[in-house]
Amino acid sequence: MRSFSRLSLCLVILALSLAACAVTPPAPASQASQPTAGPSQPTALSTLSAVAQPEEEVPDVRYTLLTGGETGKLVFIGASGDINGVENPTLKADPGDVVEISVINGDGIAHDLAIDEFQVNTGQLLQRGQIGKVTLKVDAAGAYAYYCTVPGHRQAGMWGTLQVGEPVAAASGESVVRDPSDLPPPIGDREPTAIRVDLTAIEVVGQLADGTTYSYFTFDGAIPGPMIRVRVGDTLEVHMKNETSSAFAHSIDLHAVNGPGGGAVFTQTNPGEETSFSFTALNPGLYVYHCATPSVAHHISNGMYGLILVEPEGGLPPVDREFYVMQGEIYTLQPYGAQGQLDFSNAKLLGEAPEYFLFNGAAAALASDEHALRANVGETVRIFFGVGGPNFTSSFHIIGEIFDRAYSFASLTTAPVTDVQTVTVPPGGAWVVEFKLDVPGRYILVDHALSRLERGLVGFLYAEGEEHPEIFSGTPTDGSGH
Repeated sequence: MRSFSRLSLCLVILALSLAACAVTPPAPASQASQPTAGPSQPTALSTLSAVAQPEEEVPDVRYTLLTGGETGKLVFIGASGDINGVENPTLKADPGDVVEISVINGDGIAHDLAIDEFQVNTGQLLQRGQIGKVTLKVDAAGAYAYYCTVPGHRQAGMWGTLQVGEPVAAASGESVVRDPSDLPPPIGDREPTAIRVDLTAIEVVGQLADGTTYSYFTFDGAIPGPMIRVRVGDTLEVHMKNETSSAFAHSIDLHAVNGPGGGAVFTQTNPGEETSFSFTALNPGLYVYHCATPSVAHHISNGMYGLILVEPEGGLPPVDREFYVMQGEIYTLQPYGAQGQLDFSNAKLLGEAPEYFLFNGAAAALASDEHALRANVGETVRIFFGVGGPNFTSSFHIIGEIFDRAYSFASLTTAPVTDVQTVTVPPGGAWVVEFKLDVPGRYILVDHALSRLERGLVGFLYAEGEEHPEIFSGTPTDGSGH
């Protein structure tokens, strides 16, 4: 799926590090015979070896990889047999084979190669021309990642696959990503009225990342749930349905409600049932809503959260573009990057140790062509931003932009603060930020706790239009053209 491509994450990492890098998806390669060195291979300075099987065993398959070389990329390049010249090649073997992988440092940057399942590592190769080697016996069929363990290198694209036996089709699920442009239009200047809101709890096996699925809980099949937009004084009749196919009860707690449980007291809804309650929106602002069925943290982390906007009398000032973005966490038993269907881990939830951080429901979802934010130079953009959590505070930031106006904790009845770089958004909280786009390019949405970027938390905002060199000019160094 384009939504979770390694290319998207590669571009982000390299925009932050100012390194020249791009990722080419691994191409199929046949088993190699005796490795042959290409003309650009340096002379080895030293050799390291990590051996998982006795050295006297003659390898059935040998591969040689070069790090980076003259490409300027953080990738492995095939340097033997049929994989020669292929970036991050797929290495093939049969069950029972003894496999030897040699790695040559081709760029003078610190690298290594590891395969976790076989507990092998070349050791760090610190100098150009240095060679490391691992030898291992592959008994079980499967796809095993080989990668560089230097921080940031794997996330920037320095990894590939050791395929033992025939490949199994990658896990695929439904998209749960809420498009950031999917939100109701402004209320404008109207009188208070009665509004009916219908929400359905849907449990979905959804696409978390490339080749990775997860059993989500959702409002109406997407994350975040639909944005509810009303004005102060409106009376809302909220109907909560739970699909018959659900395995759990679900409910809703709206932070915009003045009443016990925010509505959760009246909406504990079993599979196949429907509940309802009503309330009057007394306070303008942007508020989080979420499921409040025990374990509340479990239901929230699985995707049951959204925003309700209560506009003040007369509405909000007009802008050119509005977007809807929420941050959340996923706690899986398997480590980040594992393939297949992943399982929820209550121990990691209670330990506040998520494997994934997400914007709008999936890893790197808003970095995809399909769901990236898009606007034009000269336009004013408003982002309604909230944190479902359930545990982590966000330091929301857009690389290359300054928030001209930011409504503190989404209070719409106090004057916004101006000229803000980063806003602090607690779990169960929200902010509204506005800014004018001055020059074209790709702007990166992050939580400035930047380690989370390497666990899927990233988005793109593309601005199209005329250049303004009097404001910003230069030559891109990441090869992206932005």
